[in-house]
Amino acid sequence: VVYDYIIDNGTIVDGNLTPKYRADLGIKGSKITDIGDLKTSQTKHRIDAKGLTLAPGFIDVHNHSDGWLRKTPNFLPKTSQGFTTEVLMADGISYAPVDNTTWRHWMYYMRALNGLQQNDYDGWESIEDYMNGLDGTTCQNTITHFPYAHARTMAMGWIRSVPDDVQMEEIQTSIIRGMEEGAVGVSTGLDYISECFAQTDEIIEACKVISPYNGLYVTHIRYKKGTLSGIKEAVEIGKRSNVSVHISHLKGTSNQQIDEILNYIDQVAINEVNFSFDVYPYLPGSTMLNYMLPYEVWEEGPLCVLSKLNNPEIRERFARIIDRYEVNLDHIYIAWLPSVENAQYIGRSLGDYVKENGKEPADALSDLLIDENLAVLLVFHHGDDELVHPFLSHPSYMMGTDGIYFPNGAVHPRMYGSAGRLLGPCVRDHKLFNLETAVHKLSGLPAQRFGIKDRGFIKEGYQADIVAFDARAVKDQATYKNPHQFCFGINHVLVNGTVIIKDGQEVDLKTETYPGKALRYNKK
Repeated sequence: VVYDYIIDNGTIVDGNLTPKYRADLGIKGSKITDIGDLKTSQTKHRIDAKGLTLAPGFIDVHNHSDGWLRKTPNFLPKTSQGFTTEVLMADGISYAPVDNTTWRHWMYYMRALNGLQQNDYDGWESIEDYMNGLDGTTCQNTITHFPYAHARTMAMGWIRSVPDDVQMEEIQTSIIRGMEEGAVGVSTGLDYISECFAQTDEIIEACKVISPYNGLYVTHIRYKKGTLSGIKEAVEIGKRSNVSVHISHLKGTSNQQIDEILNYIDQVAINEVNFSFDVYPYLPGSTMLNYMLPYEVWEEGPLCVLSKLNNPEIRERFARIIDRYEVNLDHIYIAWLPSVENAQYIGRSLGDYVKENGKEPADALSDLLIDENLAVLLVFHHGDDELVHPFLSHPSYMMGTDGIYFPNGAVHPRMYGSAGRLLGPCVRDHKLFNLETAVHKLSGLPAQRFGIKDRGFIKEGYQADIVAFDARAVKDQATYKNPHQFCFGINHVLVNGTVIIKDGQEVDLKTETYPGKALRYNKK
């Protein structure tokens, strides 16, 4: 046998919680074909991994890479961390499926999360159309949820209403089509547009059709109503629709709240449904400024919001929301906005912006949203990262970076640092778990949970998605002030047998076809 690659002298952590061991990897084509002593074997290329750990490629189960992957062949903020597979279309909102009346609204609404503009739309409609556009055009593998708000808005528009029988049948038909096209299940974001109007019974009815596919219900719960209440609703939805439940970016902000959440998970949730969750290894969050608006602004769709922001009643409601949630504008920072005129405020607090504009907060922020066509991204600077440690340690946890990217933004450091922080400081300094467990949470566990076949483990016959890193030194380097910093200690990354990062640097593949594959859910 002549291999395409042999990676020798490395220590293998296989993603399956097996104790680490020394062996060489033989790769032929896109697959790992042999594991053992290959020192004398013939190969076209040899990578010396002395002093390095070899792990399966990492899987990010919650991100906002949907748009960037369409125009970035090697998405370095993620590949430089070792992420070889992205699970797309989180929070029930994305770019597909769409129809001729919804696509412009979605392109407009997603501007501050995902980077595409109206002229990037090339006519896709279905999940399959969108995913075909990622097959072989980027270095990472992709697999997708079915984003619930898209089915809802195609069936009934953007209104605050309960779907009638015909509309629910349309919603279910859309979801079934998405599952047939390879979706892992249904994602929701119950604090976001359209979905905020969906009641529990509606979501249960919609999710019943994914049960025959063993699909997942993946949810950004109603955090605005309270985290524990939101988890309980998700468990009820899973139980009554007979589907597994996965909670997105789950964390608590006080020791008492954390104890309540984890006690409920351990005593109730894991016994009622097949349960899991993700979070990133930081406490502060990041989302769009328009997330804070009163829900009635969304009732005719995103393209109709700006005119409503001139309404004094809407502004008064916005002011009451700011007061009710005791929003400290000095702790919320502008991460990105599109205009040159307001670019000076990127990296500065909303409090600064309001003071410098000399208006009441709701007026200043409404005017900012008008100026920026709703596209303002925020980062929340609050709290102690150690409050997320009990969630990272939990056996139901796996990695979801929730990374939001803009090259000229003061983005959340989770975009660049999540894997390095979990593999390095969480293992070596905080001793939350051993290296084998950290790798399992980044690879084998999400592969099994999200039905990603032949990946997530270093195993003969599996796809050669591989990360080589220095376990003694790997760490995150991104900060809130300087977020665009790659992790230290991630040396080599392979996707489907192709080296995309070598010695910590991007490889120029000199090709029009890239190694990333659009994958299909495989859990029947």
